[in-house]
Amino acid sequence: MCRNIRTLFNFEPPATELEIRDASLQFVRKLSGFTVPSKANEAAFERAVEEVAASARTLIRSMVTTAEPRNREVEAEKARARSAQRFASG
Repeated sequence: MCRNIRTLFNFEPPATELEIRDASLQFVRKLSGFTVPSKANEAAFERAVEEVAASARTLIRSMVTTAEPRNREVEAEKARARSAQRFASG
């Protein structure tokens, strides 16, 4: 999976439309192999991003869990700690 695609389910506050669209864009970029489509493929690329975003919205809204919602700040700090440990020199 592309490293820039983040988990969007079960966060407080919930994922924003921008976060869903950004994840969808990264997914379509990964599938197509292009970061920017050619003019000939631009419409198909944008349509795919919108369709993936719509599916992601439906999925996120449909899922249920009994787990407590995660805090974005706490999760970001955990990720920074993992990164620091992974890339520590020495």
